[in-house]
Amino acid sequence: MIWVPLLLVAYAVAGVGCVRAWRASLAADRPHGPPDGARELTVREAAYLAGGPLRVTDLTLVSMHRSRRLLLARTGWATVVDATGGDELERAVLAAIGPGGQSPVPAVRPVVADAESVRLLAEDLVGRGLAVSEEGRREVAAGVRAVRAGFLVTLVLGTVAALLVPTADRSLVVAAFALPLVGSGLCLLIGRAEVYPHTRWASPTGQRLLAGLSRTDPLTALATRGPAVLEPELRAALRG
Repeated sequence: MIWVPLLLVAYAVAGVGCVRAWRASLAADRPHGPPDGARELTVREAAYLAGGPLRVTDLTLVSMHRSRRLLLARTGWATVVDATGGDELERAVLAAIGPGGQSPVPAVRPVVADAESVRLLAEDLVGRGLAVSEEGRREVAAGVRAVRAGFLVTLVLGTVAALLVPTADRSLVVAAFALPLVGSGLCLLIGRAEVYPHTRWASPTGQRLLAGLSRTDPLTALATRGPAVLEPELRAALRG
């Protein structure tokens, strides 16, 4: 029965990983402030909840392009047409492009995504209980990594245990290791579904508000569904 201690270790590692991911997911879904579902979302708020800071950046770039304040070329360059006026986020775009008035879009997007105006937008949404905090997203991601590690450790320990026992006993060993392996595997699949889609930016309340938005307006469609809804020229411009 030399494989029994290996089985206990596998159960412990897989269990700890699944519990950590579960607790992180619950904490991320818990509002950091009173849920505010009464006020309708602005298009920028919808963009953040659906795709985070980079989606807000893409929305602002396309909005400025369509208002003829910015030219987005399919070659991936942004050129300033009108540098006057604008709000904080548009000024962040102009500052990211620089005094030369022209810059590659891939260089502009991360700078704008890190701008103070985007950070304040995110803090407001978190405070209203509509968005998941950065700490919450980090915890969920760490939980998924713990589950992945538990799955791999269980797989390795199960393989070692199967090699240590006689051939006649291997079916018993495989059956014993199947539960922690399947459990951590299912938890990993669920965790990855929680981390990577846009739902990790929006809390449950935020998700409900997103689901209620009309997709007929082009900018709202961009905010909620991403650059895939744009014409090919603008998609090429954003991809750079």
